[in-house]
Amino acid sequence: MVKRSGLERPSYDRLVNDTSVAARLSALDWESIERSLWDQGYAKTAPLLTPAECEELVAVYADETRFRSRVDMARYRFGEGDYKYLAHPLPPLVESLRNEAYPRLAALANAWEQALGSRTRYPEDLADLLALCRRHGQTKPTPLLLHYEAGGYNCLHQDLYGDVAFPLQITAFLSRRGVDYEGGDFLLVEQRPRAQSRGEAIHTEQGELVIFPTRHRPLRGARGWYRGTTRHGVSTITWGTRYTLGIIFHDAK
Repeated sequence: MVKRSGLERPSYDRLVNDTSVAARLSALDWESIERSLWDQGYAKTAPLLTPAECEELVAVYADETRFRSRVDMARYRFGEGDYKYLAHPLPPLVESLRNEAYPRLAALANAWEQALGSRTRYPEDLADLLALCRRHGQTKPTPLLLHYEAGGYNCLHQDLYGDVAFPLQITAFLSRRGVDYEGGDFLLVEQRPRAQSRGEAIHTEQGELVIFPTRHRPLRGARGWYRGTTRHGVSTITWGTRYTLGIIFHDAK
């Protein structure tokens, strides 16, 4: 049986509370995660961040010195809510998540490019990807915190900031469903050539991660692999306040 969570639940409390982010990521069932990304277009882990870590990141949102910019979604018709791009230096937890998750996902990203017949290949470590971004004028950090109140939502979109776009990204869920907020499912919609779009509404809990395509992923058809286009968003928050962390690996112009 495939464990869709990517993490063995019986050892969760000890693993999360007693080890570093790097160790927690290493302990994930990456075979199941990769299989889910190939087959379903996303993978969800069991809670990887502790409640204290989630609260720490939520508290950062009020400190304007930690961010390089803020976006009011309604102003640009992106939805209802706001988000802020973190500035350097990134919070250690965010830096660790970004650095430690990247090598695992780079191998999958290169397998996807190969399946699609693309000659693009991504470096094995994040530092080299960011160096590639700099050569294309992409120098601004892209990890961000997102904030929604009741009635808030995020329209379907893709996080593309220049010529370099790593094919996978992560959202970490910082608020407690049923305590801090209700509603607000994570949405993925996949557009397939000559077929109707396929949607997923993903129910998430505090501390969990969802790994998903930034723009495209390979889909198997009768004549081999073809390119499916993915967009993501958030359904309406029905009450309360919801925060999430977005981990995007490529930098922005």
